[in-house]
Order: sequence, then C-alpha cells, then structure tokens
Amino acid sequence: MRAQPFHTAMTVLLDALFPKRCLGCRVFDTWLCDRCHTTLPLRTEQQCPICKKRTTPDGVVCPRCAPHTPLRGVYVASSYRDQLLKTTIHYFKYRFVAELSAPLALLLAQGVRQSHLPAPDIIMPVPLHPRRLRWRGFNQATLLAQQLDLTIALSTDNLIRTRYTTPQVNMRTKRRREQNLAQAFALTSPAEVRGQNILLIDDITTTGATLTHCATVLKDAGAQSVSGLVIARE
Repeated sequence: MRAQPFHTAMTVLLDALFPKRCLGCRVFDTWLCDRCHTTLPLRTEQQCPICKKRTTPDGVVCPRCAPHTPLRGVYVASSYRDQLLKTTIHYFKYRFVAELSAPLALLLAQGVRQSHLPAPDIIMPVPLHPRRLRWRGFNQATLLAQQLDLTIALSTDNLIRTRYTTPQVNMRTKRRREQNLAQAFALTSPAEVRGQNILLIDDITTTGATLTHCATVLKDAGAQSVSGLVIARE
C-alpha cells in the first residue's frame, strides 16, 4: 500500500530533524547496519506456543495442547529480550519506518533456514483493520511477508480483519484478549484455502490469540494445516 501523505510528510520532516542512524551503533545513513544485524540472536530452542512449557521441534504444538488449538505450531525466530531487536520492532511499528521490514524479514528467513519447517502452500500476513492501516500507512506483517521472497504463493487480500479491535498489547488478561478478537477475522475467498497448508506471518506474538483466531477461520474453511512464523514472542 502506498504511504499516506501524512506519513510521507512526517518521514521527510523526521529525516531532516533526525538523520537516519543505525539503531545499534549509530552509524549514519542506515537504520540497521550489517554489523549490528549479525548481533541479533536466533532462537536455538522452540516451545509449544500454547502452554509455553514444553520444548518442541520447530515450535509445533505439543500433544497435550494439540486438541485445544487450530494451530499446528508457531516458529519464533528471535528473542524480544534483545534490546536492539525490541527497539527495531518499535521503530518499525510505531515510528512507521517501513524500510526496517527488510532486515527484520532477513531475520525471519534466517530462522526458517535453520528450521525443518515444511514448505507451505500459501503465505498469509495477519491483516490489519482498514482504520489502523490508514493510521500506520502499511501493514507490517504484509511487508515482512513480501520481503521474505520464498517463491511461495502470497495471499494478502483473502484473510481480512472485519472488526476494529483494541491492540492486544493493551489487553491484560487472556479472557479480554479472546473477547477482543471474537469474530474479528474472515475470508473473502474461503475456497482458496481448502486443503492448503497455510503459514501466517506476523511481527510478534504474546499469548498467540491473534494467530489462533486467524487459524480458526482458516481451519473452518477447510485448510489442511495452519502454522505461524513471527520475529519474536513478547
């Protein structure tokens, strides 16, 4: 999606007042230099995304949790405890630095390369509501998915968010997170996902509620399996 005029003007103003500098070492003319990018950690151990207690291969849901979720698993590429990664994601999402999608997508790709994740049939970014999309100027999950460039079919307009919701980070309990996302997602072409293995892309996950609600819609439409790929778990 093209940047909105407000965001374009704001970017020009911010570039003039605050020249682009690496978020790590502060070198000029880049948001994240190659050297600092290499310091971002890759997770060497994955956990069940539901109970978060059991170590599992590639973040697949453990046998005890499997009957209670539509997700096959969630692979987490890095660690939100890393301050540079946390700052980079913050600039990407809340300071509208869209070009940070490239180094963050590279981190996702590095995680995928060290995994044994099966190749999906379709990649889908977690959608934003049009209202939030207008405010931010871009869907960060879409940019990440586009930058991955995995030569796998990318669907950006089938899974949609039909209801404006409060950001999940502001929801303090699991019950409120579930209520906040109830009936918030839908498919414009359900037949396209029938029998397909879907990989959902997002920047971060906390409780997994957003990925779970997306997966529910996809499984109800007949998807064979639904997995998630995120940069970090908050």
